[in-house]
Amino acid sequence: MDVELKEMLDDFESLKRALPDPSHQDSIIKLQRRAESLISLAQSSHARRSKVKDMSAEVIDSNPYSRLMALQRMGIVENYERIREFSVAIVGIGGVGSVAAEMLTRCGIGRLLLYDYDTVELANMNRLFFRPEQVGMTKTDAAVQTLSDINPDVVLESYTLNITTVKGFETFMESLRNKSFRPSTHNSGVDLVLSCVDNYEARMVVNQACNELSQTWMESGVSEDAVSGHIQLLIPGEAACFACAPPLGVVAGLLVQNTLKFLLKFGQVSPYLGYNALKDYFPTMQMKPNPQCSNAACLERQKEYILAKPARDADAKAKEAEASNLTECPIHADNEWNISVIDDSEIERTDFPSSSDALPEGLVHELPSAVEFQKFPEPEEMSTSIDDLEDLRRQLDALNAN
Repeated sequence: MDVELKEMLDDFESLKRALPDPSHQDSIIKLQRRAESLISLAQSSHARRSKVKDMSAEVIDSNPYSRLMALQRMGIVENYERIREFSVAIVGIGGVGSVAAEMLTRCGIGRLLLYDYDTVELANMNRLFFRPEQVGMTKTDAAVQTLSDINPDVVLESYTLNITTVKGFETFMESLRNKSFRPSTHNSGVDLVLSCVDNYEARMVVNQACNELSQTWMESGVSEDAVSGHIQLLIPGEAACFACAPPLGVVAGLLVQNTLKFLLKFGQVSPYLGYNALKDYFPTMQMKPNPQCSNAACLERQKEYILAKPARDADAKAKEAEASNLTECPIHADNEWNISVIDDSEIERTDFPSSSDALPEGLVHELPSAVEFQKFPEPEEMSTSIDDLEDLRRQLDALNAN
């Protein structure tokens, strides 16, 4: 493969000399850079671990999912292995997007779709994700290179494009509709879109695409001074879209944490969660959709949500009533250590001899035991001692009288 790519580079060089027309030079140079990136990718590849067919909860050093499956053993997640069924699209492979992609890859997400048009620069080395040898590669290619080394079980799709262009938006929509990974009755072929872009125009494009597809997505952002940020859950028709009320505002960790809660249905997903690092402050709020939103697709989703709301509320109440009828039991009712939990009221008080009271044959205690010392006298004994005291007092009175 290396030899073929180098021959391709030589062909590009020959083509560049044969076509002096400047209009062709830019295209040839782009192809040369792409070939150089592929050569770098091939040279840096090394032995990877084999794919894991089934997730296992076995706690051994060779199991890459043992720590994650602990969430299932502890009862937090019903079936963690479902993570492999989900597809997540990440738009923007920068400071937030690259770290979110790595976290989801390590968590074993089924499929990741990566979108960015930029290339890796030395200025990106302040981030934990990119490496110096990846400079010049597109961010999506560099991401695929790194993520496939971390977890070969994840299906990775990279799209080097600008979603704010007409052609880029069409490709973006087409890729989101692709249901080849898992057939679905939903309009989209992904379960969640994560917006990790750094500009208003790209956010509006993601908003438009998700409104048209009725696709749930999460918006994220970090302030320019990097000490505050936010994440926001946007459900078309149910919550405010980006055009209804643009958000006011470490973020990748909060974003992935809420992604897992949304996909695996545990805990509570915050509609809006902010973060101020200077004050360690986490503001939360509920953002309702704007009935006068300028986005026509958002208004259409709002109508659909209002029509479906009564049935959804009735279903939620039925599930809540069913859950309340279930008797609570300890999370670890059955465990390998045979530990059981019982009610204190069920324990019958019985007197058991202390192990310290038992002495070898022929030995006796010189002093009374602590139990015997703390025993209170019986009522009859107490009354006898009182009578003796009264008799002694009369005798003293008689002596004093003489």
